[in-house]
Amino acid sequence: MKTLITVLFALLISISSFSQAKKTVLSREQQLNQKYCTGLFSTPDGTYFDFETDGGNASAASYFNILDWLQGRVAGLQVYNYRNLRIPFLRNQPAAVYVDEMRVDADYLNLLPVNDIAMVKVIKSPFLGSWGGSGGAIAVYTKQGDEE
Repeated sequence: MKTLITVLFALLISISSFSQAKKTVLSREQQLNQKYCTGLFSTPDGTYFDFETDGGNASAASYFNILDWLQGRVAGLQVYNYRNLRIPFLRNQPAAVYVDEMRVDADYLNLLPVNDIAMVKVIKSPFLGSWGGSGGAIAVYTKQGDEE
């Protein structure tokens, strides 16, 4: 009798655990976040621009620098031109610029063709990834080999 009760109890627990499994559908932002972002960059906060599927390359291709294209599309982003250097500010604080999660100068984006960009993520909250990111961060992700 005890074995029958324990088998029924184990069966009841296994059925209840299977019934609680849910299939979650990820939004496009969550998919991009999982595909490209790691570590401190994987925060769900931010504004995403997908250049793979949205056709963003067509509208951004006419711009020399991706910061100029972002300026009218992200609230609170200002790009100042100081001695031919573009300096991004988010909410009046200098923003850190990252390409594939490596810190670069904002001037580096002049050398990066827009056709090579897969996604841009703008983190408006204070970014703790480096000492210069109190104004947030602009993370640019380039296309991987299988996406070319």
